[in-house]
Amino acid sequence: MEFSLTSTAFTEGSAVPVKYTCDGADVSPPLAWSGAPAGTVSFALIADDPDAPAGTWVHWVLYNLPAATAELPENIAKVETLDLGGARQGRNDFQRPGYGGPCPPPGPAHRYCFTLYALDVTLQPRPAARKKDLETAMQGHTLGTAQLVGTYARRKR
Repeated sequence: MEFSLTSTAFTEGSAVPVKYTCDGADVSPPLAWSGAPAGTVSFALIADDPDAPAGTWVHWVLYNLPAATAELPENIAKVETLDLGGARQGRNDFQRPGYGGPCPPPGPAHRYCFTLYALDVTLQPRPAARKKDLETAMQGHTLGTAQLVGTYARRKR
């Protein structure tokens, strides 16, 4: 079985609904995955926008999800420690823990990449970890990745 990441809110390449953006409730979308590689101890998730004007913008950093986890419900709390078996959330580029939804400048649609990493360890990055801290901690420990990409555009008002 292939390691895959899906959402009931949007499909690969389709628009992220307004509810999950700064123009809506700005809550995290529901995500589910299957086919994790054998030996997976934990999962990490990074959501980012590679089309941001100043370079890739990080929207979500989440790590230490237990291997038994196969989904995230909608509206994960925007706190550092979650009630999900020790899972933690790092800092996004909005300078806060948890999910920060798509909020591009008006214009063409941006891509929002949700990348799930299957890891052979539980990570110990520095407190308030950022994407680069997580990437450093994951080096040599990634068993597989699954990705879901949505799009979002804001119209000029």
